[in-house]
Amino acid sequence: MSLILYGHPFSSYTQKVLIALYENATPFEFRLLEPDQTDNWAEWLRRWPLRKFPLLVDGDTQLAETSIIIEYLDRVHPGPVKLLPDSPDLALKVRFMDRFFDLHVMNAAQYAVDGALGINAVKRDEGLTVAAEKLDRAYDWLETELAGRDWAAGDAFSMADCAAGPALFYADWTHPIPQDHPNLRAYRARLLARPSFARAIDEARPFRSYFPLGAPERD
Repeated sequence: MSLILYGHPFSSYTQKVLIALYENATPFEFRLLEPDQTDNWAEWLRRWPLRKFPLLVDGDTQLAETSIIIEYLDRVHPGPVKLLPDSPDLALKVRFMDRFFDLHVMNAAQYAVDGALGINAVKRDEGLTVAAEKLDRAYDWLETELAGRDWAAGDAFSMADCAAGPALFYADWTHPIPQDHPNLRAYRARLLARPSFARAIDEARPFRSYFPLGAPERD
């Protein structure tokens, strides 16, 4: 039985897993979670009533949470691109950077999105202010941390970069990376040029009207 991924192309966390799958040309079936895809919605909710996507199904195994999914793919469905190093020390670095991008970049940008959508009693201006403060701190740290590196955790593309691509993509739309952060801006450009992420971005283009802050005319 082939792998099945439930998700949406415009979802940052779905993109994170798609990048991992595309990096190794791993065969899978994508089940789109759009309102008119009622069968997909019903099956997804039956499998994962917590209503979070993506969800990966591999025969009798199903996994939620993107970092867990990618580690599973790296172990059970490996390919030429090793997304988690064998070295425990390097793997710990990858896991840390993966969590940094999820928690301190993507989740920070989410404050602004929640404000625009009126979610969790967050108002638009408040959400933008909180997001900008959090992202400025994250951008400053990353500008120093990424100096001299091609990828998030070193010389090799890894799970951390799968997290970084969508996080920095939407964060820069929400609160642009300053011009005086050349390391971070160059890193985001390298991510956009990576074929796996470029494919995920292209597949999400038809849904850009979904961005509640207004999608800019750029990637």
